[in-house]
Amino acid sequence: MTTYIPKQMKTLYVSDMDGTLLSSDSMVSRRSGEIISRLTTQGALITVATARTPATVEPLLRGILTSPPAIVMTGAAMWDRREQAYRNTYFLPEDEYQTISELCLRYGVAPFVYVLSPDMHLDVYHAAPKMNRPEACFVQERSGLHLKTFHLATPAPEIARSRTLLLFAMGSRREVEAVAAHLRENSNCYVSCYPDIFNPETGYLEIFAPGVSKADAVLRLKASTGADRVVAFGDNLNDLPMFGVADLAVAVGNALPDVKDAADVVIDPNYTDSVARFIESDFYN
Repeated sequence: MTTYIPKQMKTLYVSDMDGTLLSSDSMVSRRSGEIISRLTTQGALITVATARTPATVEPLLRGILTSPPAIVMTGAAMWDRREQAYRNTYFLPEDEYQTISELCLRYGVAPFVYVLSPDMHLDVYHAAPKMNRPEACFVQERSGLHLKTFHLATPAPEIARSRTLLLFAMGSRREVEAVAAHLRENSNCYVSCYPDIFNPETGYLEIFAPGVSKADAVLRLKASTGADRVVAFGDNLNDLPMFGVADLAVAVGNALPDVKDAADVVIDPNYTDSVARFIESDFYN
């Protein structure tokens, strides 16, 4: 058996999860997991950059070795999987939090408010007495997770003013895009707005502290790991900032047209283990 000697150039591989690393069943396939774990034991720097929180990242990556920390909540924090701890957290400024809350109310958008408690537990508040269908499905799929607790029909407490990592809304694409457009004109916060990959009429809105993005987090991770090169994988519009700072931007075959246009390489769709297979080929060659 030949012993593999890694290349001198150190590469950081960063993949989006939904629609990219995850297969059509929203899971990491067994084959992809085996490839990623094996490469990690050989020194590959492989991680994820996702809008998800650690509460859903951990179950999806259970049994899969990755290094370095995961970029979670689009870069509002990093998650140290080994220590099970948040790192590099960025909270919304208190004045922005109040302004954004009032704006969402004006447009009839009820955001989920993600508050990181002092003991590092993530509490998620949703004030509306009823949820729309996408919201109800979202909560149902994420209930009962030990790293996150939902508080439904419950206004965010006073601590949210200084401990909010994310305001997240979903609903009519037209409504959330209207809020996003207003904020981009009148706020310094980072605003991400994009359609659901399965139902384009549903829109998602993410509001973070100024400077937060997958791109910024990738650059910080590149510096902390001493990587010489970044290879990024994605499928949706919120991956474009990450593509902008990558040395090689890779779109999966099921990516949106604008994402494919921005990519250096387009590979097979997400359900073919394409991300893991590309990393394997790149790492060995």
